[in-house]
Amino acid sequence: MSSTASPAKVPGLGMLRETGKLFALGLDIIRGFFQRPFQLREFIQQSWFIASVTILPTALVAIPFGAVISLQFGSLARQLGAQSYTGAGSVLATVQQAAPLVTALLVAGAGGSAICADIGARTIREEIDAMEVLGVSAVQRLIVPRVLASMLVALLLNGMVSVIGVLGGYFFNVVLQGGTPGAYLASFSALAQLPDLWVGEIKALIFGFIAAVVAAYRGLNPAGGPKGVGDAVNQSVVITFLMLFVVNFVITLIYLQIVPGKLS
Repeated sequence: MSSTASPAKVPGLGMLRETGKLFALGLDIIRGFFQRPFQLREFIQQSWFIASVTILPTALVAIPFGAVISLQFGSLARQLGAQSYTGAGSVLATVQQAAPLVTALLVAGAGGSAICADIGARTIREEIDAMEVLGVSAVQRLIVPRVLASMLVALLLNGMVSVIGVLGGYFFNVVLQGGTPGAYLASFSALAQLPDLWVGEIKALIFGFIAAVVAAYRGLNPAGGPKGVGDAVNQSVVITFLMLFVVNFVITLIYLQIVPGKLS
């Protein structure tokens, strides 16, 4: 008997295979961005749907996020005698970190789960197979518009969260902690720079792409039956959350190495 282990028994091989399939789907979707015809109607419908289920929750979550960051940083700055930098620290933390993550988590939790459930239902009803038999690319027809819609909504929501978070942080710092409005705004203008805003938008764009790709992949590969679709939705949200935090760490690390801090 051969002592060679079968491929199915090799530890981690299944996870590696799934990762490769996910990466391949992502490349197919990117290639589909430039293919014609573009499903404009589907894109508009999906953009409206994702926005409708994420705008209110995102706005409600942005307020306490901005408040917590402002209060915590304001308290720490007061202990260190650096109250004049409270505005810069709070705003930069909101724009660079909190806003993209809040946006991505809401887009993945609400929009991504809906995408996964829709694609999964079509898969178990064999609609995806029927489209492939008819020569219609399911990726081009169904997934590409959803991914682009997720990216667009994430980009717009990130701007909304940044504004709400900054305004909430300003209110809580000035009203509750007795901060000076002029010092709050002056410290922000002294230390913030335009790349800080751009990196937040780039993060939101990438996070929206990841959330939609993971949701579509799990929807295309359910375990079978309605229960399998439900499990796929749960798995897509968990996988997306894990990937988002890893990617956020990598992007932040690269940004801090490339873009020098602005001197006051």
